[in-house]
Amino acid sequence: MDTGSSAVIRADEFGTLADGAVVHRWTLERGGTRVRVLTYGGIVQSVEVPGRNGARAGVALGLPDLAGYETFTGPYFGALVGRYANRIGGACFKLDGRTHRVTRNEGRNHVHGGARGFDKRVWEAREVADGVRLSLVSEDGEEGFPGRLTVSATYTLDEGGALRIAYRATTDAPTVVNLTNHTYWNLTGADSGSALGQVLRIAAGRITPADAESLPTGEFLPVDGTRFDFREPRPVGPDYDHNFVLDEAVAGPVAELYDARSGRVLTVSTTEPGMQLYTADHFDGRPFGPGGGIALETQHFPDSPNRPEFPSTVLRPGEEYISSTVYGFSVR
Repeated sequence: MDTGSSAVIRADEFGTLADGAVVHRWTLERGGTRVRVLTYGGIVQSVEVPGRNGARAGVALGLPDLAGYETFTGPYFGALVGRYANRIGGACFKLDGRTHRVTRNEGRNHVHGGARGFDKRVWEAREVADGVRLSLVSEDGEEGFPGRLTVSATYTLDEGGALRIAYRATTDAPTVVNLTNHTYWNLTGADSGSALGQVLRIAAGRITPADAESLPTGEFLPVDGTRFDFREPRPVGPDYDHNFVLDEAVAGPVAELYDARSGRVLTVSTTEPGMQLYTADHFDGRPFGPGGGIALETQHFPDSPNRPEFPSTVLRPGEEYISSTVYGFSVR
């Protein structure tokens, strides 16, 4: 495994959308890891890493062609989600005394950026050291959000093969921002069936419990004695779609996923205060079955614009939104 050289980077044409926009795929390779990123939706199409036996396999759920991503939009396979990841209750929020109404695309609520969020945009791309930087401009009023938002997401591989996604954004008017990556992980292999049973650790002593609409109640529930206690590693079961409040001042990764069959280990480090654990129970076999992947979405909390007790997601002119998450890979 060559860990001293820079990442190998190449781009190829992946397909064309109905409106004629050309989508490119960028391949990054370093330290035993190979990652493919699409300019459509900032999608992480694939992540390939070696297992205990040295054989490399894909561990991120992805689709083989552009038509698949246009067909299966709801799961957000590998997508860069924004302008606001997760939910905004009632599809509205008040900022500086003004009510803003955003797109309703999950019942009465807003989820993952709306009808045409960042996951459905074609991003501009340019090569940077050890990776690729995607950028776009979200105009004032898109999906109901105020402010002209200038966004970039930089995907790089470090010398050990860890994938870093670094987000930046600025605005010309007060707005809210919450960006995440929506990759589903299956460390046995993306085509191996259910990922449930893989062993998870999360450095979180609390969750934000949710109601029937998956909106937070505003409470902070200790995980002690509940099925949400992943402070010690244990197998992941079904029926999780919950925001974990990450412990502050954690030295090292905030989460670790381990697959005993392949020996693969995924670690997650982040600057974000929360992480959504989603076990994909609603997958129906098209193209993946229930529990086919485990999403670990680093984020600010759901419905934060309507919850002053949560960490703020407000971004103002003159400020810069800065966030990063690192996915590390190893074996044991």
